[in-house]
Amino acid sequence: MKYLIKAYWWKPLTVFLLIYTVIGGFLMPVPRLPILNETIRILHFHVPMWFGMIIMFAFSVFYSLKYLSTKNFIYDLYAEHLVNAGVLFGILGIISGMVWANFTWGEPWSNDPKQNASAISLLIYFALIILRGSLQNDHQRARMGAVYNTFAFAVLIPLIFVLPRMTDSLHPGNGGNPAFGQYDLDSDLRMVFYPAVLGWTLLGFWIATLQIRSVNLQKQLDYE
Repeated sequence: MKYLIKAYWWKPLTVFLLIYTVIGGFLMPVPRLPILNETIRILHFHVPMWFGMIIMFAFSVFYSLKYLSTKNFIYDLYAEHLVNAGVLFGILGIISGMVWANFTWGEPWSNDPKQNASAISLLIYFALIILRGSLQNDHQRARMGAVYNTFAFAVLIPLIFVLPRMTDSLHPGNGGNPAFGQYDLDSDLRMVFYPAVLGWTLLGFWIATLQIRSVNLQKQLDYE
C-alpha cells in the first residue's frame, strides 16, 4: 500500500482500463444465450466488483496480521480502509446482481443461497465497521479490529465459495450449474472481463489510498 500511495503510474492505467471496460462492456459483441441475452454485459461490472472486494478483504487481513505482529498503526490504517473500500464494492456487487437477477430470474432477490451468503458476509463486515467506530482506545480498536477482520475473512470464504456449491443455486458454477468459463465466457467476453477485473480492483485500491492519505493529512494538521 505504501508503494501504491506514492506511485502514480497505475492511476492512468486504472482510468484506461475502466474506460475500456465501459465501452467494451456495452458495445463489443457478446454470445447470444437463452434468457441471458444482452443482460450478460453486466458480467463485466457485477463479477469484477466481487473479485475486487475479495482481493481488498484479503489484503486487509494481511495488514491486520502485520499489525498484530508489529503493533504499527499504519498497518491497521491500511486494513481499515481496504475493508471500507471492499464493503463499498460488495454493496455495488449486490445491487448490480439484483438488477441482473431481475431480468434473468424474474425477481431481484430470490433467496438464492449465494445471494443470502453474500448478504450475510457484508453484514459481518458492517459489524466490523460498527465495532471499530464504537471503540475509543486506539490500541483496543486496532487489536479488536484486526482479530475480527481475520475472523470475518475466514467466514467469508466458505459462505461465498463453499456453501452455495453444496445446495441448489441459480448462480453459474454452483448447485450443479456449469460455471461461465465452461460454456459461455467466450473470447469476446474474455477481452473485456479480465481487464475489468484488474480495472475495478485497482479502483478499489485507489479509493483506499485516497482515504489513507486524507487521514494522514488530517493527523498532520492536528499536530500543527
